[in-house]
Amino acid sequence: MKHTEKYTRYALCREMMETVSVVRNLDTAPMEAIQVSSDRVLLSGEGSSRIFPAKHLIARALRLPGTPRMITEACLQAREYDLEGYHVFIGSNSGRTAEGVKLIRHLRKQGTGVTITGVVAHDGTPIALESDSRVVLQCGAEAAVAATKSVVEQALVYDEIFRDVLGEPGLDREKLASVMEEALAVEIDPALVARIAESPLIYFAGRNDGVAEELTLKTNEITRKRADYLEGTYAVHGIEEVMNPEDTVVLIDPYPEEEEKFAQVLSQGVGLQVVAIASRETRFPTIRIPQAGPEAVYAQLAAGWNLLVEIGLALGVNPDKPQRARKVGNEFQGS
Repeated sequence: MKHTEKYTRYALCREMMETVSVVRNLDTAPMEAIQVSSDRVLLSGEGSSRIFPAKHLIARALRLPGTPRMITEACLQAREYDLEGYHVFIGSNSGRTAEGVKLIRHLRKQGTGVTITGVVAHDGTPIALESDSRVVLQCGAEAAVAATKSVVEQALVYDEIFRDVLGEPGLDREKLASVMEEALAVEIDPALVARIAESPLIYFAGRNDGVAEELTLKTNEITRKRADYLEGTYAVHGIEEVMNPEDTVVLIDPYPEEEEKFAQVLSQGVGLQVVAIASRETRFPTIRIPQAGPEAVYAQLAAGWNLLVEIGLALGVNPDKPQRARKVGNEFQGS
């Protein structure tokens, strides 16, 4: 994806590219003002406001000793949990997501000793006003239905809020901006794009850190194709029974020791195409991204966006104008 008219005519592509400056220029003062009040944390929200922002942070935390108990759940299911003493974060681009408002009011009605922080793109909205504290995103409004730069900023907000709690220095945002810019612009073989564009169903397989799952959602919004998220090695534990040779599986940073099994079951057994997004060469056609440490998941996400844009444009899709999907999936009505 380049800064050419082919791409910049679309708001979606412009917003993906703007992510680089969002990362580079982020003012971290609002995050530094948020004090985590508990060693039990719920990161909630709906759709893209939860999947990558929450799950990438939880995966980071679980790799470190002595970190807080962090969980994630969608808002309505979270109402079924005992959240006494939790610090609850609710991500909502609009600040008007109905499920988020209902969770806040449920917790207030219960009188549980919870602290609520809203992470929103619009101040003065129900989630912003009814939370104990809030962080308002700096990325600006998104014209495209598919959220992109806001997803990355929400993830950075959590990174900044929890960096002291995790005992880690903040991300090197200059490095992160550079690796994302490179991943967004990496050249993808047109023949590979054409082959995936012909697939009736695209699977994304990888760690439960939000990357593969978020790209699954973006596949629906950007390419209008059916997609499925296969966590871990789910792809070789039964679902192969219903896969078809025309399908594609995209592996996100696969473990080297699992490649042979994927090849045996999927490439040879089903006969479908397997593609990888990774910082190293794999035995499959590989979309190479910069090698990075904590920044790797962001680069993987950016490379996935790049791939989906190429697929969508190859299919003649206008990524800014889905027929059914809306910017706010379920907007709160009332007061």
